[in-house]
Amino acid sequence: MIIIIFYFIYEHTIKVLQKYGVGSCGPRGFYGTIDVHLILENELAKFLNVEEVIIYSYGFATNSSAIPPYSGRSDIIFCDEGLSFSNQTGLLAAKSRVIWFRHNNMQHLEELLNQQAQEDRKNPKKAKHIRRLIVVEGLYRNYGDICPLPQLLQFKKKYKCRIFIDESNSFGVLGKGGRGVTEHYSINPEDVDQIYASMENALASVGGFCAGSKFLVDHQRLQGKGYCFSASLPPINAEAARLALQKLQKDSKLLNNLKENVDFLWKELLSFRMKLHICGYRQISPIIHLRLPESATTREEKKQILQSVVDFCYNNGVLLVMPEYIESAEKHLPEPSIRITVSSKHTKDELRKVACTVNEASLFALG
Repeated sequence: MIIIIFYFIYEHTIKVLQKYGVGSCGPRGFYGTIDVHLILENELAKFLNVEEVIIYSYGFATNSSAIPPYSGRSDIIFCDEGLSFSNQTGLLAAKSRVIWFRHNNMQHLEELLNQQAQEDRKNPKKAKHIRRLIVVEGLYRNYGDICPLPQLLQFKKKYKCRIFIDESNSFGVLGKGGRGVTEHYSINPEDVDQIYASMENALASVGGFCAGSKFLVDHQRLQGKGYCFSASLPPINAEAARLALQKLQKDSKLLNNLKENVDFLWKELLSFRMKLHICGYRQISPIIHLRLPESATTREEKKQILQSVVDFCYNNGVLLVMPEYIESAEKHLPEPSIRITVSSKHTKDELRKVACTVNEASLFALG
């Protein structure tokens, strides 16, 4: 069966290369738009139940281009401290006033929104020209937890804000059909102003997309830096993403296996009394972080201890990673951790071995 699937992909790849070549070498607005780009955008829009989708040539450009077209120097962006570095780059490009709220702390966010509302009432003329955005991630790469979208939508209506959600890690993962955090909470995607995501995770390709209303997407075609000035996504990558999207829709086993594996690994990890903190959205998130208590030693010492856990696991047949950060550039540097990412292709025996080995490694490193 594997040989047949591989042969089909190989044959299809050769046909795409013969028809389109390797790349367009030009931006979408000039001579870089090819029919496979439009087909992929239409299929993504139908899948997400939004009016339109725009695709970018690589994931980092998607995140850093999604915010600036809608926020200028006079505007305000309320951001979760857990945002990834690519989103932070988009904030810099927007040149707006950025207000950070504590990670997933809705009480702190409402306090900040209320403070701004009081300032707006003092100067209503100025307030009319201020746009307010809330930027969050559906599933946080650096924490493994999920944004409380229903509460965020309440704030959107109450304080007249737009909501942008980075679904890079939740697209193809959360929800019955893998449509992300909106489907996970049974929320109409039209209630969110913009959804954007990398195609380099669940779709196993290159590039990214932004989804929303026709007005929003049309504006981004004129103002999105990564869209206007970068060469378009190579046709072969667009076609690969389209095939992956079709696979996601047709093969329900992919998501079912993933959810079963996530639940299984969580239960296995929680069955041990490890000294490492297990962080993430329990039983649901495929991204799990293992961290040391915040009170324990310095940052460098924590990294050394966690590295010893990684080395122990590697020597016993389990490959784990410690996320690396640009420490001098991160606005809110996450605590050192070991990140585990669950796949639909993992077997129960493999996951059981991961949990047992991590437990042994934590005993070895921490006593």
